[in-house]
Amino acid sequence: MRIKKKNILTLDKYIYEALYNSKSGYYMKGNPFGKNGDYITAPNISILFSEMIAIWIILFWENLKCPKKFNLIELGAGNGEMMKQIIKTFDRFLVFKNCCKINILEKSIYLKKIQKKKLKNRNIKWLKNLNELPNIPSIFIGNEFFDALPIKQLIKKNNEWYERNVKFSQLSQPKFIDILINIKKIERKIGFKISHKQKFIEYSPLLIEYLKIISKKINSNSGGILIIDYGYWNNNMKNTLKSIYNHKFNKVLDNFGQSDITYNLSFNLVKKILKKLNLKICGMTNQKSFLTNLGILKRAEIISKNLPFSKKADIYFRIKRLIDKNSMGELFKVMLATNKNVNFQTGFIN
Repeated sequence: MRIKKKNILTLDKYIYEALYNSKSGYYMKGNPFGKNGDYITAPNISILFSEMIAIWIILFWENLKCPKKFNLIELGAGNGEMMKQIIKTFDRFLVFKNCCKINILEKSIYLKKIQKKKLKNRNIKWLKNLNELPNIPSIFIGNEFFDALPIKQLIKKNNEWYERNVKFSQLSQPKFIDILINIKKIERKIGFKISHKQKFIEYSPLLIEYLKIISKKINSNSGGILIIDYGYWNNNMKNTLKSIYNHKFNKVLDNFGQSDITYNLSFNLVKKILKKLNLKICGMTNQKSFLTNLGILKRAEIISKNLPFSKKADIYFRIKRLIDKNSMGELFKVMLATNKNVNFQTGFIN
């Protein structure tokens, strides 16, 4: 990105350039996953995570009365590992598999190449945008997708609202500056009073745009969206913006294009947006409850029955990372939103 002297960007535009600039963006020029990347996701910790998601998809399809054709869409497929294991599970359910049209929405050309290599000889369509989807029931899966979208931050000071911006100078490091805004104008654009009982606002305009398209597809053709992500339930929004560089926390304005920038979803805000878009919230829980309700521990018991101790221990160690409250079990939240005719709570209740 070419920065002009005294150039000022809103925070979300800065994050977009840092992550998705076609030449210098963090996600566009390298693989952020695994030992050589900056983080590891659940599908890369244990294949049982993807197996549970696959079984959940099949059960949800059955709840939709087994449509003969339906879309399955993974939003941001990372290194392709989750979809690889999901399809392996689908291979054991041929009637279901023949009904399933698999799609991946991926912005990163670099990651798309990794996905295509890992998923070669599989019948998958890579989408440029969600409007390409045919008008049939759709099941959307977003695992650590929305936390990677650029966000705005709005701060209330002396009963007035300011937007966080990034100011650049050729002589010094970029720095945050807060600029006075008209909150009512922003709320008209969003469609509801986001500032109600808030002193700080953190939201992604892109998240809202994606959910608008997704909700139209679901309301018109049936289906739902399963969201699994870092997040919190609190009504009051807070500053959760963070950056990771070489597996360590990094100042957000340092190492431009070399570090990941992410945030924790306000699931309460996501819930409000989905309800405003006429979707029904069928379930909200944490990752530990979701995976244990789906039977991940029983599955581990079955596959480890005749294995040597070392391999059995490895399976359970990996599951512990997924469900332990001090690891991913509590940090990650899970939400299902559907059209109003659907009643499906598998994974959300025992």
